[in-house]
Amino acid sequence: MADFANGKIQAFVGPTELGAPDDLEQAIVDFIAGAQESLDIAVQEIDSQPIAQAILDARWRGLSVRVFLEHSYLQTDLTANEIADIGPSPARLDPMWVEPRPSPTFRTNRDILNALLRTDIEVHSDLNNEIFHQKFVIRDYRGSTKPTSALLTGSTNFTGTDTHSNLNHIVIFHDYRICRDYMVEFDEISLGSFGRQRLGKVPKPHNLDGVPVKVLFAPDHTPELEITKLINKTTRGLDFAIFTFSGSSGIDDAMIMAQRAGCAVRGALDPGQGRFGWAPTRWLHEAGVQIFLPRQQTPVRKLHHKLMVIDDAIVVAGSFNYTGPAKDYNDENIFVLGSPYANLPKAEGGPNDLAENKRICDFFRAEIDRIITNLSDPYTP
Repeated sequence: MADFANGKIQAFVGPTELGAPDDLEQAIVDFIAGAQESLDIAVQEIDSQPIAQAILDARWRGLSVRVFLEHSYLQTDLTANEIADIGPSPARLDPMWVEPRPSPTFRTNRDILNALLRTDIEVHSDLNNEIFHQKFVIRDYRGSTKPTSALLTGSTNFTGTDTHSNLNHIVIFHDYRICRDYMVEFDEISLGSFGRQRLGKVPKPHNLDGVPVKVLFAPDHTPELEITKLINKTTRGLDFAIFTFSGSSGIDDAMIMAQRAGCAVRGALDPGQGRFGWAPTRWLHEAGVQIFLPRQQTPVRKLHHKLMVIDDAIVVAGSFNYTGPAKDYNDENIFVLGSPYANLPKAEGGPNDLAENKRICDFFRAEIDRIITNLSDPYTP
């Protein structure tokens, strides 16, 4: 874990099983355990029993807890045809009453859902399968700030694989304004408003002890346009680690333009996603962008980051995948840390501490370097 902005920003990269410095599961558990009054959780999936237990314990301590989950992970995997094939035999009872699990002690998403409900936690799911990709927790902020008010977000789902087998990041903000931005999103979700149904207010940057921070939500704030605009500010180099990246976004075109302008553009893509025909891997490579894929011989299950470092000035991170569905339909978030401008006006997040921005960039770039150097090979068509 690294502290920035006098402790107002904490950053984690993991998991330790893949050589990264931080235990992401423990970071989430500790954050939840630090709550004193309330937790508002919006996350695609929960199957980590330690994280679920921390949520249950919080409610047991008397906290008010609200949870929103992605609907599709709570449904059966059986199709209508598979159910029909079972027929009227007694075997039909198993899909109705028996929860399939790899081992007797394993707790599934539905086990955890039942435990949350039994503990009197308010649980909801989105209304449209496979578009709810949020990953954030608001702690102790229900309209007023407290010493323990904080916001946790990043690329990490609350699952065993995302905290122990997939490359991910978490960032915690200790600032009521960041909590407020995410609470506006949570309140909209609470009203049943998902995806493209909403119109978002123009995001305002906040200054956290010299670090400009801007929060954007997809699809209402069109994060792809923000990322493209930031890439266009590149003067020296751009480094990235991205899970899902498709040619339906315009981000690949902006990267190619930066490369042609003489900037050093390089990054790592998830090997499973990066070799699909819709991914821009080949044409980025052909344009001179250095592309790396984690080796199959490593224990990396997925490269799940959505992470970009621009020069020594800007970090873009969060849950937002660089795809058409992410920008058009999915509920996602990104946050932008830093700015390249020394004399940044207060209205744009100033005053700007360039040295602190560089420290943040160095931290995340070091993780991208580690992924490329220790875990990956150069892409070959």
